[in-house]
Amino acid sequence: MRIPKAVQNLIESFERLPGIGPKTAQRLTFYLLHVPQGELDRFSESVQKLKKDTVLCSACFSVGESDPCSICSDDRRDMSTICVVEEPLDVLSLERNGRYQGLYHVLHGRIDPLNNIGPDEIYITQLLQRLKNSTNGNKIKEIIIATNPTMEGEATAMYLLKQLKSQNSKVKITRIGRGLPVGADLEYADEVTLQRAMEGRQVYE
Repeated sequence: MRIPKAVQNLIESFERLPGIGPKTAQRLTFYLLHVPQGELDRFSESVQKLKKDTVLCSACFSVGESDPCSICSDDRRDMSTICVVEEPLDVLSLERNGRYQGLYHVLHGRIDPLNNIGPDEIYITQLLQRLKNSTNGNKIKEIIIATNPTMEGEATAMYLLKQLKSQNSKVKITRIGRGLPVGADLEYADEVTLQRAMEGRQVYE
């Protein structure tokens, strides 16, 4: 049986998504064949607007509808604390907990030499610039490194520590602590685990 070109094109598009294999791509495609055209049109419109109606915040590099984002522009936030995370989804996870009231900095990845991702490929330079600029206006007192407790996340944390210490030795630098098992991602952690990880953060000496 020859698969229609339109079907094959969508299968191949799904296969390009992370975590989607050939069989899952096929199931998703044939499921959509049974969806009413109106729902497909709305789905298509949502995909088209995904990048058109979102922006990267020029301050924290999280994804939002405006620049600066709703967190960076909120005067009620603690402007003296920055929590460094790997991905925008990590911000959503920590915000669901509702306990952390500081600012964020999203790296959009982690140092991963095996995949040719070095410090220049993620937003580390911009974090160092934020720290440098903090002497003018709101002074940063603490930076919480909340990269995931994986080998790459730990390597990124150690690189950040070295860079931050060399730029400003007076800033308190902490690492999220107990609560997150080795190899876990913030994105999948429950609220209690995240709260314990934030409360148990350790100071880098």
